[in-house]
Amino acid sequence: MDFLLEYAGFLARAVTVLVVIVVILAMMTALRSRGRTRAGELLVTSLNDFYSELKDTIELNVLDKTQLKARRKALNAQEKQDKKAGLNKARVFVLDFDGDIKASAADSLRHEITALLAVAQPTDEVVLRLESGGGMVHSYGLASSQLARIRDAKIPLTVCVDKVAASGGYMMACIGDKILSAPFAVLGSIGVVAQLPNIHRLLKKNNIDVEILTAGEHKRTLTMLGENTEQGREKFLQDLQTTHDLFKKFVVQYRPQLDIDAVATGEVWLGTDAQEQQLVDQLQTSDEYLSKRAVEADLYALQFVQKKSLQERVGLSAGAALEHVADKGWERLQRRFIG
Repeated sequence: MDFLLEYAGFLARAVTVLVVIVVILAMMTALRSRGRTRAGELLVTSLNDFYSELKDTIELNVLDKTQLKARRKALNAQEKQDKKAGLNKARVFVLDFDGDIKASAADSLRHEITALLAVAQPTDEVVLRLESGGGMVHSYGLASSQLARIRDAKIPLTVCVDKVAASGGYMMACIGDKILSAPFAVLGSIGVVAQLPNIHRLLKKNNIDVEILTAGEHKRTLTMLGENTEQGREKFLQDLQTTHDLFKKFVVQYRPQLDIDAVATGEVWLGTDAQEQQLVDQLQTSDEYLSKRAVEADLYALQFVQKKSLQERVGLSAGAALEHVADKGWERLQRRFIG
């Protein structure tokens, strides 16, 4: 029993010290960060180098010395020839969007697009590797508006979907001049859905009243707590239909070749069927497309990384420290028990 008390005392003291340190640092950071805006940094990675390293690794393990020497000699000769001829490769800027329900990745996407638009030319290309099952209308509307900036600048935009681009995800994908899809990727879901629980009967059963006061006929349509009315449901459905009509209009603006009434039913299609519905232009994975483009163009992957605040860094450090303290305490407990 003594060793349990010893461990508990040790852990309590360690946690107390860490909590005090975290509170002090958080207070200092809050005072220092008033009026400041959080920033980040743009990371630029050459995908050509990435593909070259993969190829070099294979060649080093497969080719003999004579073959390697001949291969490198040929590459050097080609580089000199291209340089002498003054050939400038096209540029491809590669972006990634992994969407959640709030389209949180749009915060980084907007900075990445702002950066590339400062240097990109109509002879360049932007490739977006998109993965999203959709989410909030206003959030994906904003993300789509960011992609529209690329189209407005007359820079070719290719959207690659390897897994899913549905609902708000397809709202983004349709902006591409060209949409590539893996054969079994999920696309479509051009529809709008809303759901919410209503616990009015449960509250009424327990004699709990809920007062909902509004100014404006349609300020509140459906609620979670109050009694919903047919008039409220009708207005809510009207709002959903209005949003759906805007969604369809937006898709048709960028893909006029679609039979919008046939595909805007909320259904989804796998890549092969999506191509037949003209939701996508070509069946091809992003890896296949980019590896081929790397032969003829310079590929640059852009990633805007948000800087973590000091509070966040302290929180992560404190969490790691607590875990370390717990581990050490457990080790001491084990040694004491074994001994």
